[in-house]
Parts: sequence; structure tokens; C-alpha cells
Amino acid sequence: MRPSEQLSKRKPASRVRAGLAVCCVFAGLHGALAAPAGEAILPLPQAARQDPAKVALGRRLFSDARLSGDKRQSCAACHNPAAAQTRTQAQPRPGMLDAPTVFNAAFNFRLYWDGRAATLEQQAGSAIENPAEMAARWADVLRTVEQDADYRRGFSAAFRDGVTRANIEQAIAAYERTLTTPGSRFDRYLRGDYGAISAAEREGYARFKQAGCVACHQGVNVGGNMYQQLGVMEAYPDRDAAARRFKVPSLRNVARTAPYLHDGSAATLEQAIGIMFRYQLGRPGSKEDQALIAQFLATLSAPPGAQP
Repeated sequence: MRPSEQLSKRKPASRVRAGLAVCCVFAGLHGALAAPAGEAILPLPQAARQDPAKVALGRRLFSDARLSGDKRQSCAACHNPAAAQTRTQAQPRPGMLDAPTVFNAAFNFRLYWDGRAATLEQQAGSAIENPAEMAARWADVLRTVEQDADYRRGFSAAFRDGVTRANIEQAIAAYERTLTTPGSRFDRYLRGDYGAISAAEREGYARFKQAGCVACHQGVNVGGNMYQQLGVMEAYPDRDAAARRFKVPSLRNVARTAPYLHDGSAATLEQAIGIMFRYQLGRPGSKEDQALIAQFLATLSAPPGAQP
């Protein structure tokens, strides 16, 4: 069934129309991809090619615990490749936010939950010194990298000026830009392979749109391109969170990134969907709604490096 045919079966809510308008504004951030008629979600493009030498350095740095203050914490400790680049447990202490996935982060308009980093390079640089993340000092990091003969050779080959803070940030960002997951079943559906998702998954997508989820979760990353208040229709029961606006998270690979929400308080995808129905959409979502939308969201998963 074509996407436009599925839409014709339901009367779109006003918030869905608003979401489609927002999508038109943000679609231009991601190049010349054209969405199928009536669709708020765009297929994920292939990542831009990166310098292999810088990527190799960034991959090693990403997993190197010596970059942290206590020499035990690496980027990969919170962005676990086996868990779609996220942390597998709920927040380790009150007030600490869950680690967003690094998959497809290159397509987000800002980084971190509060959007304080504009680029992957800025995010990598600030994480080193953040006491809640790597808790290191750049002077110590530079000394550690400079004293490693393999790193020295690698940086000399990849950069004219060798080991510097800017070059470490560039290398990590180059690696992170390769962590894209085009080629999901849903992307194939958007590109015209209408048998790529099941009837139940199509129904889940129809309910996702009908409920108004696409007002915030749209574009190539199915999110990641705007801020939104947590608790639009009802105050969320977390005083700190209710006072803040968060960057809307991408739903790419979301079926693999439990636990959910900014604090990791939702153990399952269905539970997270139910919370969104109540606090963001202002109505209860039935168990059937939750199950079908979760089935749709599973179609957004793909391994890194798959072909679009």
C-alpha cells in the first residue's frame, strides 16, 4: 500500500498538519532529498565520505579510556556499539541525563539534550572536560596522546600539525560521521518498496501520524531537528525536566536503545510511547496503539553502513 493511500484512510488531526508544516521548514537542512507526497519522514541518505586516516584515529580515540580523568571511562562506555551507541542502564545517578545515540548524530541540528554543541567537534571537545562525562583536562589528554608512538604516527600522517586539541576533535567527529544507518526497511518503503513493511507496521505508522507524533518526529532523523518542552499537555512529574526544553531525539534505531526518555526511566518502547501519549499528546494511548506504533518504530532500525 502506498503511503498516500494509507493516509487517505484516516482524517489527519490539526497537530499532524502542523507537524507537516514544521517538516517542510527543517527538510532543507538535509540536502535535496524529496519526501514522498504527504510524508513527513525522509529516507536517510548515505553519509558523506570521510578521510580514512582520520576515521581510524577517531575510532581508536572513541574507545580509549586513557582520555578520561580516571583512565577508566571512554566515549564507548556510554555510547555502546552493542546497544546502538547508547548506555544500556538507566541514569547512574539522579539528575544525570541518558546518553543519546551517536548513530546518525551527524544529521541532528544540535548535539546534547540541551543542544549546547553545534557540531560533532564541539561535542567531542566538551565531553573531555565535562565532569559528568570524561572528567579530564585537555593538557593531560594531549600529553597522553602525544606520548603514544602509534598516535603520533597516525596524527602526523592525517594532519599537518600532528597532535592538537582541534585535530583530536576532528578525528573523533570524522569517525562519528561514519556511524549512519541508511537502508532501514522503512526507508525502503518510503522509496517505493511497499512490501518492505508488514500490514501491522503500516498500521502503526498510520497511528503514529494520526496521533500527531510527526509534529516533532520527522525529517531524515525522525527527530533531532527541533526543541520541545517535555510535558506539553500535562506537567511531567519531574520538576527539573519540566522546567527545560529538550532537543527532540531521533527515533532511528530506537527499538534497540532501551531504556528511554532523558532519564532512562522507561524500560520498554511501549512504556515510552504511553508516556508520550499522555504528556505530549494529551490523551491515553491504548495498548494496541502502543504495540502497533512500537512495531512501526522497529522498521527504522538498520546496521551502520547499510546501503540506502
